[in-house]
Amino acid sequence: MFGCPRTGGRAYTDTLTNYSLPMSVPASALTLAYWLHMLATVLWIGGICTLSVLVLPAASKTLDATAYAALLERIQKRLDPLGWICLAVLAATGLVQMSANPNYQGFIAIHNRWAAAILVKHLLFLVMTGVSVYLTWGLLPKLRRLALQRHRLPVEALSERTVNLGRQEVFLLRLNLILGVLVLALTAIARSA
Repeated sequence: MFGCPRTGGRAYTDTLTNYSLPMSVPASALTLAYWLHMLATVLWIGGICTLSVLVLPAASKTLDATAYAALLERIQKRLDPLGWICLAVLAATGLVQMSANPNYQGFIAIHNRWAAAILVKHLLFLVMTGVSVYLTWGLLPKLRRLALQRHRLPVEALSERTVNLGRQEVFLLRLNLILGVLVLALTAIARSA
């Protein structure tokens, strides 16, 4: 067995991947972690992209406020559980991948380009998670309450609030999309380190 040059010549090398592994992770488990991580990434960021770039702009231009709110409610009921499952999968599989990576030297140990990219990536991931928390349990319930109040409030007050919350929702979805693209760029930086 020969040391891997990427890890400073440490002696242990996994014969299947030809990389030195700081933590002994079976190749099959690491392969599964990579696959699940990529699948969750595609589903989560793809869902955000589809919603913010295709669905919301088209729906806002073709549907009235009531139909638009109903559509968002239906989409949210399907997309939110998928998004939260993807976040959990990303967190779990990311930890497995990170602990098996030869560049990983410990929690907040920034000694190389890989560690710096991973740290910033994880900070952006936390911001994305925070935005998703606010969308799911803050903003979208407000929009639902407004939809329920449409018979009790004056149309002008209701439509102004709905428009403001709708703009905030679009902004936050686009912010999450931009952050997601930055996370992917940081992943590429880390992979090339």
